Amino acid sequence: MPKAKGKGRRQKYSYNLNRKRLYRSARRRAAPRIACSHIRHAWDPTKSVAQNLADMGLAEDPNKAVPIPKKQLLGMEAESDGLEQGKKIVRKPYVVNEMEYEASLPEKKSNTLSRDLIDYVRYMIQNHGENYKEMARDEKNYYQDTPKQIKRKINVYKNFYPEEYKDFIASLKPEKMDVQ
Repeated sequence: MPKAKGKGRRQKYSYNLNRKRLYRSARRRAAPRIACSHIRHAWDPTKSVAQNLADMGLAEDPNKAVPIPKKQLLGMEAESDGLEQGKKIVRKPYVVNEMEYEASLPEKKSNTLSRDLIDYVRYMIQNHGENYKEMARDEKNYYQDTPKQIKRKINVYKNFYPEEYKDFIASLKPEKMDVQ
C-alpha cells in the first residue's frame, strides 16, 4: 500500500526555540498535588514541603518519625535525652486534629446494585421461586446465565438488601396462597 504524500520527508528542526527555558518554567509552575483538604488549606506556598509538614505536626519521612529500635544489649539502658531534643513546635495542630476526627467517623457503605439487577432478581424470584433451572430457561434471561450464576446474583441481592428481600418474600407468600 502506498504511503501518504509528504510523510516520508524529514521534519524541520526549529533552532530558534529555547527548550531549556520552556522546560524550567513548566516545572516551576507545577505546585505539589495535595489530596487531603485539611492539608491543602493550611499549606503555605512560600515554605518548603518539610517546613509545611513540620508546622502541621506531620512527618516528612515516616522511617525517621517512628524509627525501628535497635536491639539493645542486656544491661544497657536507652538514653531518652536524644529523642526529646529533636521535638519540633507544631504551629498548626488543628490539621492533625481534623484528620484524626475524620478518620474516627464510621465509613459509609457506598456499594449498591444496579436497578436492572434488582429488577431481574425480583422478577425471577416472583415467577419461579427457588427453581434456578427454570430461571435459566426463562426468556428474560438475556445474558443466558446458568442456574449457579442466577443463584449467586440472588445471594448478592440478599446480602446487600436483607430487609428489602425479607419484605419482598413476605409480600409474595399471600399471593401464592390465594392462587391455591
